[in-house]
Amino acid sequence: MKLKEILAGVSYELINGSVDEEITNMHYDSRKIEQNGLFFCIEGYETDGHKYIGKALENGAKAIICTKVPENITNAAVIKVEDGRKAMSLLSANFYGNPAKKLKLIGITGTNGKTTSTYIMKSMLENAGYKVGLVGTIANYIGDKKIESHRTTPESMELQKLFHDMVEAGIEYCVMEVSSHSLYLNRVFGITFNEGIFTNLTRDHLDFHKTFENYYKAKMILFENSKNSIINIDNEYGKKVFNDVKNSKITYGIENEADVRAENINMSSKGTSFDLNYNGNKISAFVSIPGKYNVYNALCSAAACLNEGISLEKVKLGLEKLASVPGRCEIVTNKYNLKFDVIVDYAHTPDGLMNILSTAREFTKGRLISVFGCGGDRDKTKRPIMGEIGSKMSDIAIITSDNPRSEKPEEIIRDITAGIKKDNYVTIENREEAIKEALKMAKEDDVIVLAGKGHEDYQILKDKTIHFDEREVIAKLIKELF
Repeated sequence: MKLKEILAGVSYELINGSVDEEITNMHYDSRKIEQNGLFFCIEGYETDGHKYIGKALENGAKAIICTKVPENITNAAVIKVEDGRKAMSLLSANFYGNPAKKLKLIGITGTNGKTTSTYIMKSMLENAGYKVGLVGTIANYIGDKKIESHRTTPESMELQKLFHDMVEAGIEYCVMEVSSHSLYLNRVFGITFNEGIFTNLTRDHLDFHKTFENYYKAKMILFENSKNSIINIDNEYGKKVFNDVKNSKITYGIENEADVRAENINMSSKGTSFDLNYNGNKISAFVSIPGKYNVYNALCSAAACLNEGISLEKVKLGLEKLASVPGRCEIVTNKYNLKFDVIVDYAHTPDGLMNILSTAREFTKGRLISVFGCGGDRDKTKRPIMGEIGSKMSDIAIITSDNPRSEKPEEIIRDITAGIKKDNYVTIENREEAIKEALKMAKEDDVIVLAGKGHEDYQILKDKTIHFDEREVIAKLIKELF
């Protein structure tokens, strides 16, 4: 494709060379540039892409997109733009044939609930007869084809490539998690969503956003670029979103009056039955993932699909066909002959931990034992809060390591225990040893909740990333202990 075609619709200044160059590949990583490539100089938080122009040219770059004009480049087109990330999103879309315009996009943002809701929506849409793609934390999907996911929302270039591949495969709908990072960093810049969903807003990512107001503003970008907004009206910030958005609005909830509402809720360890009320039209439904918060996930998914013209009957069918979501309130001991249960859950925020422990408490006949930690190089302010919640909501809390990254695990644990006011906890730094201790102390009718890792099959340590899948760890320890 000609460079001038890739630049269509973007304001730029040609510093050197010609826009008639033929471009066959593009990247923001100079090591991945090939002959006739286009290199984006992205100014990141840890490094600056402008430093790697030389390497990109060595590898065959014929064009450079920059925000700071480099010196002495005579063998490539040099294009100066005002915002590198916005330009990368728009140019990537042009390069891949503007695939987002050929898909019906449903984006979901919020602190918790994004992953489960995308899986529910995918099931609802597929059971209504559509071919569906998914972009999210656990994995990306093109129909049934699973593709590894490296972050909740990919960089704009990878995202546009993924959209292109979806269009090529005949995908009609794409449901995707839209993180606050991706919104702030313009990974979805230039994309219009059919439906934008707000789940909730609680403490998280303040290491990145610095203030809660910044976090909120980042989330709001989704609704500025959505045709319709679907809002949890029971959430405190949902009410603010409702007042702030200017487009078409649909509300969902349990406690307050809403367009889509759950009534006559009956919860158990197997899931929750409820009446789904859509503007006075009711149908009985069941979500197989336990917990009140998963009713909210079912409601926002239903609201999006109903607004897309899917019938209540198809919505119900899609919801009830979804058996589970990896690492989301996942009972992993059903296949073992044990007298207690073990639940694996991704909860890594105060609100997430509160939700999973509250849910487990509802069906725990014996003691509730929690095993959790906090990630290193992340918001430190939530650590004592999570310590207090874990101790308060559990009969026994085992504080352990999560993904310590560059921090010392014992210092993270110290931050967590600073918030604990009870004496019902122990600290075991090694996560496998912590799980082993929980299994050893478990008695009949107890429930163990392993929070923080969920679907992850790795652990990020200071100097390396190791394979660590809690399902495998549990299987090994059960064989060893019982």
